[in-house]
Amino acid sequence: MSEDLSDIVVPLGISERILGEVGEVRQKKTASHVVMELESTRDCSQAGKPFFCPSHPSEELWLFCEQCDQPVCQDCIAERHQQHSYDFTSNAVHQHRDSLRKLLRSTQEHMSTLEDVLGRTDGVGSAIRARAEAVATEISLFARGYVKAIEEHRDRLLKQLEDLKVQKENLLHLQKAQLQQLLLDMRTGVEFTERLLTSGSDLGILVTKGVVASRLAKLNSAAYSTHPREDDNIQFSPQERAGQCQGYEVFGAVICKAVDPAKCTLHGEDLWSTHQNELTGFTLLCNDTTGEQMGRGGEAVMVTITHKDKKDCAVKPTVCDNGDGTYHISYSPEEPGLYAVCVYVKGQHVQGSPFIVMVKSKFRKHQGMFHCCTFCSSGGQKAARCACGGTMPGGFQGCGHGHKGHPGCPHWSCCGQVKMSSECLSGLPSDRSQRSLLRTVEL
Repeated sequence: MSEDLSDIVVPLGISERILGEVGEVRQKKTASHVVMELESTRDCSQAGKPFFCPSHPSEELWLFCEQCDQPVCQDCIAERHQQHSYDFTSNAVHQHRDSLRKLLRSTQEHMSTLEDVLGRTDGVGSAIRARAEAVATEISLFARGYVKAIEEHRDRLLKQLEDLKVQKENLLHLQKAQLQQLLLDMRTGVEFTERLLTSGSDLGILVTKGVVASRLAKLNSAAYSTHPREDDNIQFSPQERAGQCQGYEVFGAVICKAVDPAKCTLHGEDLWSTHQNELTGFTLLCNDTTGEQMGRGGEAVMVTITHKDKKDCAVKPTVCDNGDGTYHISYSPEEPGLYAVCVYVKGQHVQGSPFIVMVKSKFRKHQGMFHCCTFCSSGGQKAARCACGGTMPGGFQGCGHGHKGHPGCPHWSCCGQVKMSSECLSGLPSDRSQRSLLRTVEL
């Protein structure tokens, strides 16, 4: 019996330190139990000595309380465990030994799984470190190449800036030389004329008058600009896309163009007319002083749209910078009538501004079909008619190719308009019987 008990107690492997900690936090269920030192039990079991009850030192532990899950003596059964189910330790040990073995196998399996996970974790850690080193190498190579590309782009920009400066200085020097020569010629002509008028004889003035007058007139008519043809308009735009350099996309461009409002133009199909409550718009093309498109955005564009008769009826337009020197202006007028549209660039009117827009009443959609002729579209029915007014011989009330009234091209059956995207000029009868006469098919 004591040998069976040793199989239960000894494999627990609880150290004295843990026993002390467990003793401090015992649950209420085992609060009255006495904890024995493991060393004494180990010595007792190994020597084949009986295991005595701590509460009844003279009684041997040879029973097992199933409810309290602990070995007890017969006195314990008679006292504190009187109503508890119990069995002999020799019988109970088999069940508990099997459960412990089952838990042991499960724990061993978990240990094997954990060892495998730890091994894979170490492998993943090594892979992470190796991959990080490889990516760090890629980053360094990319950065070195990028820095080299940026430095090359910088050198190009500085070279472009230097060439632009020299070009402007040369043109300015040439203009200065021309103006100086013209001024020198004028001074010479003025001095000669003054001496002639003050010191010359009457006959001398009359003889040289024609040559002197012709010379002065020619000097006065000489064309020259009242402003220097060159300016200091040199800017750097860091957001400007500058293409690629050594395979890297780079930004930043030297800009020397200046927008000229007088050279900016307006474009669009609906520039002069539109319809009520319909989103419409036009395009502003910004050009420089030479008439060349700017090729970049960022200009100060302002647009005002006001009703000619209702000053308080203004339309708020939307200006979209396309980034290439063009700007799309969109708006939707709520009232019909004439509107004055003003387009400003840098506070100045552009070419064609201001202009008048005719806003028509709400657009009337076509209620018929866009067809070639009623003869073809209706399958040759004589009663089929069309709003174009065309007829055919033989009693046909509708139009046909090459016959009277036919427009000669596809048109709308409801109003006869030949443009696909047009406004309907006449309503279609609401009576279905008459509408059925205008049976058509789409081309």
